[in-house]
Amino acid sequence: MKVIFMGTPDFAVGALEAVIQAGHEVALVVTQPDKPKGRSKKMQMTPVKECALSHGIEVFQPLKIREAEAVERLRGYGADIFVVAAFGQILSEEILSMPKYGCVNIHASLLPKYRGAGPIQWAIINGEKTTGVTIMQMDKGIDTGDMLLKAEVPVGEKETGDSLHDKLAKTGATLIVEALSKIESGSITPVKQNEEEACYAKMLNKSMGQIDWHTDAKELDCLIRGLISWPGASTLYRGKTLKVWEEEAVAADEAGNGGLAETEKDGGAEPGTVVKVEKDAFYVQTGSGLLKILSVQPEGKKRMAVKDFLLGYPVEAGEKLGN
Repeated sequence: MKVIFMGTPDFAVGALEAVIQAGHEVALVVTQPDKPKGRSKKMQMTPVKECALSHGIEVFQPLKIREAEAVERLRGYGADIFVVAAFGQILSEEILSMPKYGCVNIHASLLPKYRGAGPIQWAIINGEKTTGVTIMQMDKGIDTGDMLLKAEVPVGEKETGDSLHDKLAKTGATLIVEALSKIESGSITPVKQNEEEACYAKMLNKSMGQIDWHTDAKELDCLIRGLISWPGASTLYRGKTLKVWEEEAVAADEAGNGGLAETEKDGGAEPGTVVKVEKDAFYVQTGSGLLKILSVQPEGKKRMAVKDFLLGYPVEAGEKLGN
């Protein structure tokens, strides 16, 4: 089929590669405009643009895809279908109805759960054991269109937002090729979403990464793993920001009694209190259970294992983290 592909971040790259390798004609790739990045503010191409250019595919980067000039440019290609994967702009009804087979979206959840901007992270934050990818026929709503294909993906106990992202991106790339084949042959049956089961994965923000030590240790574990790349989960230590990269939720008795005061053995310490320090970890009291901290990043420094952190920052039992 003749395809216009719309996508922007790394998540969409594998899908674009898969569509090309499957033999479809990708006539145009539409992606977000280049943006300045880093301290140098050098303009950075989107990952999808880099992929498209490496294959010699024309790239279009409209500020607003809904403007008349952009719409007419899309119309000029006579594409059979538009494939959308984390593009980052809302398509108008005029665009949605333009190609013969409409527009299909690769969404990183098992719809109707986790519609919206952050399905990967929220699946981990909420402690889901299973998530997946849905190929959806797009309509004017936000991820409300009919479902065409689904594939489940297990969420591991140590899964992070980054690792789950990669698994779902790979699954999406495989699934979109299967969907295109079935759409072209007419062997696919759209299924309407059950609105009663719908929930939204709201957009992430920086404030979500502020660790509240009164929260249950298992909930904090899910939060930290879910927000691993952005915005990251952090706390205050001696007045400066300390990002937590790797940790484990443990019960107080799993930490062992060595070095724990009597009030700390039964969880009696104030949340945010360091209750035990080992050579390669330290334990922090939460609202319920302990968080065993294994890898951190001090303000202005690089990520490091706790055993290295303790060489420069001799954490002591009884110290408090947080505000």
